[in-house]
Amino acid sequence: MSYNVQPLRSNDEINDFLFFLRRHRYAKRDVFLFLFGINTGLRMSDIVCRKVSDIKYSSTPQIIEKKTGKKRTLYLESMQSQIEDYIKDMDDNDWLFPSRKGSDHLQPKAVYKIFQKVAAGLDRNDIGTHTLRKTFGYHYYKRTKDIVFLMEIFGHSNQQITKRYIGITQDEISDSLKNFRLGF
Repeated sequence: MSYNVQPLRSNDEINDFLFFLRRHRYAKRDVFLFLFGINTGLRMSDIVCRKVSDIKYSSTPQIIEKKTGKKRTLYLESMQSQIEDYIKDMDDNDWLFPSRKGSDHLQPKAVYKIFQKVAAGLDRNDIGTHTLRKTFGYHYYKRTKDIVFLMEIFGHSNQQITKRYIGITQDEISDSLKNFRLGF
């Protein structure tokens, strides 16, 4: 079986995902993790390791990406009310996304398991931890049509990689062939 993680392409798909997340035991944490991911475009490994102090004092905090070692600025202005509500009872040194096991943060594998439960509820087999990053990219591109900035945000070396990653290439091919016909 081929496994190809896809973005959530519509607001309905995003809302359906949130519907299932809100029915989980740790809904507050899981919903905020999802919203944080689709609004930042970070890899899951860069999301789960955040502490409250990383986002509490600035709407444009800087982080170092684990995979690339590069500095990245997060733009969280549009999430300030959700951030304040989520962290109101947390201390600066608390993990933003605490594990239910011990005093560590969630691991990407645990998030994957959570997302697989949601995927089962949605009857989808194309959901994974990269769904959040791809959803951010897909909607950013659809809104701005700026593939160059998106390449920069993702750290990709060319436009084709970025378009393929967010699922735009297949969408564009499908759209271009919808009413294509010859000899009729």
